[in-house]
Amino acid sequence: QVQLVESGGGLVQAGDSLRLSCAVSGRIFGSYGLGWFRQAPGKERERVAAIIWNSEYTKYSDSVKGRFTISRDNAKKMLYLDMDSLKPEDTAVYYCAAASLVTPRTVWDRRLYYYWGQGTQVTVSS
Repeated sequence: QVQLVESGGGLVQAGDSLRLSCAVSGRIFGSYGLGWFRQAPGKERERVAAIIWNSEYTKYSDSVKGRFTISRDNAKKMLYLDMDSLKPEDTAVYYCAAASLVTPRTVWDRRLYYYWGQGTQVTVSS
């Protein structure tokens, strides 16, 4: 069974930085991709960033490009999201998710993300 547990959320001010972490346990077969998603109140869950198994390809949503950085440490089974220049509109519950057998062409396909964490709240005050 695969489990993902996020941590690092909190209340920050606009312009601050924050690092989210996601611990992955269990066995994921094949070349698995990892991603960060977020959901604000009253809005649909949206993609934030994704990374393939060997970190050679990453993708970001336009709203976070240049401010957020996704990374992973396969030896530690950890996923990270470094968030800089935070804005109030970044306020949301952030989820990490895992997908098996993804490539650079498919890592952005949310339908492939089968395993999800419980989420961590990020609140950015103005």
